[in-house]
Amino acid sequence: MPLPPEDEPVHDDDLIHDTGGGALRQTARLLAIMARLRDPATGCPWDIDQDFTSIAPYTIEEAYEVADAIARGAHDELEGELGDLLLQTVYHAQIAAEAGLFTFESVARGIADKMVTRHPHVFAEENRDKSADQQSLDWERIKAAERAGKAQAGVLDGVAVGLPALMRAVKLQKRAARVGFDWPDVGDVLDKLVEEAREVAEARDRLGPEELAEEMGDLLFVMANLARHLGVDPEAALRGANAKFTRRFRGIEATPAAPRHPPRAADTGGRGG
Repeated sequence: MPLPPEDEPVHDDDLIHDTGGGALRQTARLLAIMARLRDPATGCPWDIDQDFTSIAPYTIEEAYEVADAIARGAHDELEGELGDLLLQTVYHAQIAAEAGLFTFESVARGIADKMVTRHPHVFAEENRDKSADQQSLDWERIKAAERAGKAQAGVLDGVAVGLPALMRAVKLQKRAARVGFDWPDVGDVLDKLVEEAREVAEARDRLGPEELAEEMGDLLFVMANLARHLGVDPEAALRGANAKFTRRFRGIEATPAAPRHPPRAADTGGRGG
């Protein structure tokens, strides 16, 4: 069965219930399902009520569930999690199409164009004989040109506010470092970390909750900077620490009459699993 024209509304029951065909067919099927779910006359009341804002938390959650499946090596779950994440793109695109903003096709076209533009060493005449570092520099140069085209003149423009805080901190620091605003040595970052930790300790006794939160934020920002200088992904490092704590706490729970306080580094060796 041929695919319907792109400008024709898709409400084809045959397409919706068709489990065969390739990627294009199943993509068209998913778009048709979402269009039906959002149909004001025949759709699902819950789906009809949603908008960009109400769906955004689910989008973030699904992205983290993909990352979780990968971190756990749960490849049997990864396929389903990627499907859930794809649905989020389809959902937002359907809402946008209804508002006359953009369509799924324009989303796909836009990212395809971007990938071609950002890989001239693959899709154009540039030499592929480059190091990974040089390719990263070229990528950032192209992104900077794109930001300039969007009137994003500031170095920090375009760093999404909705990113996880540690991830955004590192991205902001990397941007600033490109124009020389950076600690020259990791030792300087460690000194700053000690300074901020001391300020938190002092703030605990003499400042109110808002000031204490600010000092704590400064400390976390420097810790993200330290991770960057050490070549460590702070999000991944904290996920690992969370997993370690969970594993150890469950071990404590399984031990009768176990002490109910966090173990000291000396108790656990301070390292390892």
